[in-house]
Amino acid sequence: MKVLLVDDNRLMLEGLQNLLEANDIEVVGTAADGQASLDLVRKLKPDVILMDIRMPRYDGLAATRLIKAEMPDAKIIILTTSDEDDDLFEAVKSGACGYLLKSMDSNELVEALDQACQGTPPFSPGLAAKLLNEFARLNNSKGSIPSKSASEPGEEEIRGVLKPRQIEVLTLLADGLSYKEIGARLFLSPRTIKYHMTEIMDRLHLENRAQVLAYAGKMGLTAKMPAD
Repeated sequence: MKVLLVDDNRLMLEGLQNLLEANDIEVVGTAADGQASLDLVRKLKPDVILMDIRMPRYDGLAATRLIKAEMPDAKIIILTTSDEDDDLFEAVKSGACGYLLKSMDSNELVEALDQACQGTPPFSPGLAAKLLNEFARLNNSKGSIPSKSASEPGEEEIRGVLKPRQIEVLTLLADGLSYKEIGARLFLSPRTIKYHMTEIMDRLHLENRAQVLAYAGKMGLTAKMPAD
């Protein structure tokens, strides 16, 4: 895994670099502002970009939009001290695939990077639930969330479309758990959870995990919803 670090705090950059390299993760470069990050992404093509928000010469959100516009496949994870809803929602709208708080411990950060490379959006605890609530609110007010397709089942039909185990996986995903955490909760391997996710996307006629997360929010799925 090749990671680019973007933060205007030198001490933070040095600490992150030491932490990641101690876990056999290659740091291919560092940048102290949004403009520099865009230049380095073009040159280094990292697997993952860890991006702060508050920075000079394009903040992290503006830099994320610019990078995604030019390189849509770039995986950008916001790493910040801000737990403000506006920053979270704007980061996702800008194209970030994850949102992490700097209060997390080192093991959680390493696991989050692994999740991102496997295609699972990493979010600090509680933030995925905020996103789901926002998805539901926007859907109810006919906002910018894409509406369900004609082939996508309504809430009353979901139990006829998904198997009980798939509903369990989907509701735990909606609560922000990673594949590894879902597997541990259900006594299944991460590989099996990934298989269930593929089946869920196929049955719901969805194309990626972001659409699955949005669907779960629109359906109001939570871990409180019984599987049978």
